[in-house]
Amino acid sequence: MVMLRSPEGVDFEVDSGSLCVDLVYTGGAEERARWETLRTPDDLAVWIAARMRVPAEHVRLGPRDLVRAKDLREVLWRSLNRRIDGSGPSPSDAAALDAAAARPDIAPQLRSPGVAVPVTGDQALSTLARDAVDLLAGPRAPRIKRCAAGDCPLVFVDTSRAGNRRWCSMARCGNRDKVRAHRRKEMHR
Repeated sequence: MVMLRSPEGVDFEVDSGSLCVDLVYTGGAEERARWETLRTPDDLAVWIAARMRVPAEHVRLGPRDLVRAKDLREVLWRSLNRRIDGSGPSPSDAAALDAAAARPDIAPQLRSPGVAVPVTGDQALSTLARDAVDLLAGPRAPRIKRCAAGDCPLVFVDTSRAGNRRWCSMARCGNRDKVRAHRRKEMHR
């Protein structure tokens, strides 16, 4: 789950359905700028530690890793939206994802802490890129969706059994739709 704040200042949770989609909601360009949480390499290290279940003290990042993570985030945003719109990633975005995914990822281990440490920026970005490649080219690709609310640009992976999830967050957009439907119903009485 990712915690976001609406333009109206209301906090709401989004189940993005995928690790790589979680990265998209750390901030970005345009409307996503209000969610910016990756201001320093330490911010990125904390995010990686939390999402990838790695002890924060074992994540080794520098300023270059932060820039690369933000670049990957924009590649993901564009690629997810292009998939929803009926095409795939642009050739340059596909190349960027493939290049990041080609690096060694975070190696899992049975022993505590569950991954080989230390974790580098290259490994973390490779893990995210591999998740994106699997999502965009795998069986979950048709389940990449945009929120059905006309004023909400959020994307998510529909992990519901029936595949009929419509809203980024039932608590936000789903509820707003219910309120609008109720008002329309009341007006037509």
